[in-house]
Amino acid sequence: MRKCEICGKGYLSSMRRSHSMRATKVRLYPNLQWLKLEHGKRVKACTKCMKTHEKNLAKVTA
Repeated sequence: MRKCEICGKGYLSSMRRSHSMRATKVRLYPNLQWLKLEHGKRVKACTKCMKTHEKNLAKVTA
């Protein structure tokens, strides 16, 4: 499933227009990557959640 397991961010539905102004439905998906959590579990997370996770880890260890 193309959904962030932390924040629940999924796809956005949009209309694209070509040179002839013909509309086509498209889905814009978030940038999902594998993220390993502290307790060893791997989840699919969007890059925004990954940055927040790294920032919070830095605060805890500092």
